[in-house]
Amino acid sequence: MLFGGTMPTFMAGRRPLSPGNRAGIGAALVLLAVVSAVELTEPGVDYVGLLAAVPFLAAVFAVWQLVLGAGVIATVVGAVFVGLAGPAVGMAGLVNLMGIVLATGVAAAGATIRQRQAERIAELLRLAAVAQQAVLRPIGPQVGALAVAGRYISATAAADIGGDLYEALNTPYGVRIIIGDVRGKGLDAVRLASIVLGSYRHVAYERADLKSIVQDLDRAVARSVGDEDFVTAALVEERGGTLTIVNCGHPAPLLLRRGQVIPLEPPAPAPPLGFVPEVKARVERLEPGDRLLLFTDGLGEARRDGEFFPTADRAWRLLGHGTVGDGLASLETALVDWVHGRLEDDIALVLLEYAGPDGGAAVSVPSWEVGAAGS
Repeated sequence: MLFGGTMPTFMAGRRPLSPGNRAGIGAALVLLAVVSAVELTEPGVDYVGLLAAVPFLAAVFAVWQLVLGAGVIATVVGAVFVGLAGPAVGMAGLVNLMGIVLATGVAAAGATIRQRQAERIAELLRLAAVAQQAVLRPIGPQVGALAVAGRYISATAAADIGGDLYEALNTPYGVRIIIGDVRGKGLDAVRLASIVLGSYRHVAYERADLKSIVQDLDRAVARSVGDEDFVTAALVEERGGTLTIVNCGHPAPLLLRRGQVIPLEPPAPAPPLGFVPEVKARVERLEPGDRLLLFTDGLGEARRDGEFFPTADRAWRLLGHGTVGDGLASLETALVDWVHGRLEDDIALVLLEYAGPDGGAAVSVPSWEVGAAGS
C-alpha cells in the first residue's frame, strides 16, 4: 500500500465525492431541473434537446462514470417527456433522444481523456516534489557547534518546485553551509540545483578552503548550463568560533548580535557561479548567542503595494528569540502576511546560532506566539 491512512467515507466501501465531481454533477442536475421545469410549465414547447447539454456540463469537472450517469438520467427524463407528448412529436422526439445518447457518449469520452491528463499532471508534480525533497535534505537541528534550521517557501501553491538550495555539513574543516539560487524555475532549475549540491557535498569534505570549493562549483555549473545560466551562492564556514564567508553574487547574510542586525557584505563583489568568480573572504569572530540568517533573493523581492518587506528592521524581533526553527517559522508568518500570501519568487532560508565552544546554555522558549510575530 502507498498510503497508510484511511479515507473518510460517507458509506462503507465508498469514497466521498471530490469538489470537482460535486461541482460537475451539481451543475448538470441544475440544468436538468431547469429544462424539466420548462417542459412541465409550457406544454407543447419542446426543450428536450437541451438535455444533451447535461452530460457535457458534468464532463467539465466530473469523472466519466458520473458523466455517464448524468447522461442516462437525462436520457430517461427526455424519454418521459417524449412519451408524454405522444405521437405528435414523431421523428423529432426520437432525434432529440438520440442526440442525448450521442452527447452522453462523447462527453464520457472527453471526461476520460481529461481525467487521464489530470492524473498525469498530478503524477508529474508529485515526482517533481519528490525530486526536490531529495535535493533539499533536512538540515539540523545541530551541526557541529551550530544550531541550524532550514526552510523553503514556495511561491507556487501547487508545488514546491524551484532552484533555491541549501546544505549544512560538519566537515573536518569545520561546519560548512551553502545557500544558493539557480536562475530560472521548474525541473531545469531543480536539475542544476542537484548538480551544485551534489558537487558541494563531495568537495566540502575534500577542500581545505572555501575559495577552492567555489572554483570546483563554478566548473560544475559551467559544464552543465548555457551561457546565460548561473547560480548565485554564499558559502559559510564556522571553525572554532571563526566565521568565514565567501559570496558569489548572492544577498549578504545578516548577523544578529545583541539586538543589532549587521549585513555581512563581501570585501569585493564577485559574479555568480558559472562566470568564474574571484571571491574574497570576509572573516568574523563569533560570540555565543550570535545568529546568522542566510536567504535567497526572494526575501528581498517580497513586497506589497511597492513596499519591500523590511527584513533588516524586523530581523531581530522575529529571529532573535526562541529556537532557530521558531525564528524561521516566525519570519515566514510575518512575510506571508506582509505580501498577503502572494510571493513573486521562491525563498530559501537558513538560520544558524553559535552557542559557544562548550555548547552554551539552552535557549529559552519565546513568550510570543509565532502566529503573531508579523504584527
